[in-house]
Amino acid sequence: MSKLQQQAGADEQVLAMRHSLAHIMATAVQELYPTAKFGVGPVVDNGFYYDVDLLHTLGSEDLARIESKMAEIVKADYKFERSSMKLDEAIGYFAGKGQTYKVDLLNDLKRHGTTVAKDIDRAQLGLDEGKKVEEVSIYTDGPFTDLCRGPHVASTGKVGAFKLMRVSGAYWRGDEKNPQLQRIYGVGFTTKEELDEYIERMSEAEKRDHRKLGKELDLFTFSDLVGSGLPLYTPRGTVLIDELKKALNEAGRKHKVLPVSIPHLAKIQLYETSGHAQKFSEELFIVKSHYNQEFVLKPVNCPHHTQIYASKPRSYRELPLRYVEQTMQYRDEKPGQIGGLQRTRGFTVDDGHTFCRVDQIRAEAAAIVQMVEEFYTGLGLWGRHWVSLSVREAGAQEKYIGEPADWDRAEQMLAEVSDEFKLGARKMEGEAAIYGPKLDFMFQDALGRETQLATIQLDFNMPKRFGLTYLDQDGKDKPPVMIHRAILGSFERFIMLMIEHFAGAFPLWLSPEQVRLAPVNDSREILEYTEGLRNDLEAAGIRVGVDASSESVGKKIRAAGVAKVPYTVVVGEQERQSGRVSPRLRLDHGEFEGDLAIDEFIARLRREVSGRAIKSLL
Repeated sequence: MSKLQQQAGADEQVLAMRHSLAHIMATAVQELYPTAKFGVGPVVDNGFYYDVDLLHTLGSEDLARIESKMAEIVKADYKFERSSMKLDEAIGYFAGKGQTYKVDLLNDLKRHGTTVAKDIDRAQLGLDEGKKVEEVSIYTDGPFTDLCRGPHVASTGKVGAFKLMRVSGAYWRGDEKNPQLQRIYGVGFTTKEELDEYIERMSEAEKRDHRKLGKELDLFTFSDLVGSGLPLYTPRGTVLIDELKKALNEAGRKHKVLPVSIPHLAKIQLYETSGHAQKFSEELFIVKSHYNQEFVLKPVNCPHHTQIYASKPRSYRELPLRYVEQTMQYRDEKPGQIGGLQRTRGFTVDDGHTFCRVDQIRAEAAAIVQMVEEFYTGLGLWGRHWVSLSVREAGAQEKYIGEPADWDRAEQMLAEVSDEFKLGARKMEGEAAIYGPKLDFMFQDALGRETQLATIQLDFNMPKRFGLTYLDQDGKDKPPVMIHRAILGSFERFIMLMIEHFAGAFPLWLSPEQVRLAPVNDSREILEYTEGLRNDLEAAGIRVGVDASSESVGKKIRAAGVAKVPYTVVVGEQERQSGRVSPRLRLDHGEFEGDLAIDEFIARLRREVSGRAIKSLL
């Protein structure tokens, strides 16, 4: 047996174990709360969940009780016994037990041949209109019987180590019009050591949670009056936005990228022409004027950029034209999917579009790869990533815009760029954008969690839809190729990654407050000298805070540490007389012994900022 086959077998066993744990949890819930009604209980990453309908709202004490009861069921080592029932018999059986959600699933199965959804189009799911489901499988472990396809382990005693984690709300079938159930999440691993390691990682993740740190460090907030999914950045949080824009603009100038600026709305016809109106039909924000004119808040920027290109005749000599801007986009995400900066309704994007000739594609894509590598190397993230080559779904050209021949060329070119730069891109079928294939860069944070950030997308199709042309050297009009690119993608998602990767302890260049001055007392001489020092630092472009509170020096130093300020300088009579400082480094920077003249301290800070260093250069 090959290693790959062994791994596949091991993965299947873990899935069966976690699926079995979902049933064991449901068994425990049924014993503790006999009137409970059960929804679905699938396997998810690292564990499982089960949706339950209870009059009683579950809390931490309830989770402990359920977990204890699960341990009893595991010890009892009940066999997982599979049997089958005729469909109508199963409907009667679960109806008799008051399990209305199971009956709902079974009725869907009876009508449609699947439990995916009600009132579905069978042809879309590849189901034979005449096909009927005659029987369903059920599994029993001890006192609990459930509708289930399996698989399971042999008995309840063979499930490894587990722990219940939390309870959240979930609408039945994901529909807000349906009842809200309680979703109990648990994790399961083959050994206690694996479970303990996971719990430790999750504890660290909780400390790094961007929502928690965003509030503690005063970076962003949300308002019910403004609306969910619409982040508001404080002055400190705006520093992050501005510094990231500065880094991107510097990289853009190096590669001769041209900044542009577009409005935040447009007529719906713009997006109908591009094809986005169909793609985002349920996510569009419609704005109506007093003059009965309808506009749409832009869900994307590329159609606007096509109109800048189309504003005058173009020649092959002008190409490539590289447009870029950092601007907001808006999508009406479902309320249940919005959370922190991970998914928002309004989000800032680093959005670039290059218009070029076919013979320029390789060089342009290569230049973007170089920009991505340089940007993420500076953050210490290059090497903590993998690349996806997202292509069409085989045999489903109707899902995409454009000609098959254009798609063939675009996919081949991106594969060649991957080979040239040794990106090792993994081919991901069916993950392409509607208008073309793409390279997506997936980055890992300090806890190994992945987020898709940078992207390079080839588009032969949108320029044709908008009738864009350039006059080639043979005197003929030809459509340009459009390359969509983002270096950091959504600022919101990127800032989330930065907060959690650095645990809020940003490198100096990105820190909202770079130096904190802590005067030892409130004497006039010390405060005046502190203010003068602050002015010198600010004149050098350093962001400075002063703790003029009446707290002790020790408490001021600790407060600066909690705020994750990179450098703290205690200012007393000795510093005033000598003109030298002994900066205290944030814990992650290590220690600095000795003192520095003010000018030298400022010079070193400026070098650290200009080089966008990850660690202290003192």
